[in-house]
Amino acid sequence: MNEQPPQITEQEIHAYVDGRLDPTRLSTVEAHLSRSATAREQADSYLQLNRALHSLYDPVLDEPIPPHLDNTARAGRPIWRHTLRVAAMLATLAVGAVGGWFGRGGFDDQQRNLTSLFSNAYTAHVVYAPEVRHPVEVDAEQEQHLVGWLSKRLQAPIRAPVLSDLGYQLLGGRLLPGEESPAAQFMYENPQGDRLTLFIRHNREAGHDTAFRFARQNGIQGFYWIDGKLGYALIGEADKQLVSRAAHRVYEQLVLR
Repeated sequence: MNEQPPQITEQEIHAYVDGRLDPTRLSTVEAHLSRSATAREQADSYLQLNRALHSLYDPVLDEPIPPHLDNTARAGRPIWRHTLRVAAMLATLAVGAVGGWFGRGGFDDQQRNLTSLFSNAYTAHVVYAPEVRHPVEVDAEQEQHLVGWLSKRLQAPIRAPVLSDLGYQLLGGRLLPGEESPAAQFMYENPQGDRLTLFIRHNREAGHDTAFRFARQNGIQGFYWIDGKLGYALIGEADKQLVSRAAHRVYEQLVLR
């Protein structure tokens, strides 16, 4: 009887990328990565995300304290709320860089919730992003009306993030049917006609925050996460690093507000 190769878990690939793998498993995991092109691609994608996140956020560590926070500290007022919020964001991004996630609910329920979030966002993107004449229901010239309408329908404060520093302008948005309640989509376009969409829906299990996760399907890729009552997914056909940067811009504007 042939001996079956040892099982390699996704968590071990995460640990390998982070340099935290149990030394007794190192040679086994490396052998698996050398045999499996899929596993190697997965590990390489995690490494690329790590580099991208370090490139984006390491400079923040050297930035001076913002004047309003510096004044707060000088006046003796506590700034621990802001500090904890930033710390939570950085911790979330660090976990998300290797595709990990955490929550207080059951693993299977959380996984299904996240999988359906990306699936819904992906479907909405492939349906509406190619549209030439009717890509959005309400255009960007009526942004105030659009945001107010979507907030009312989702029964949550919704805003359209600004992605102009990445070369993308808001085209507008639309209301979408969700699995259990309405969902929203904002669409952005750059001068070359490339489009990104931001999908927002209610989270079935409010309060179960997750780190960023990455998925790719048919050349379309996205980053998605849950924050409190809402789930978010930033989808596009641009290169992975740009989609990652856009997703983090969204996170900064909608979550770290």
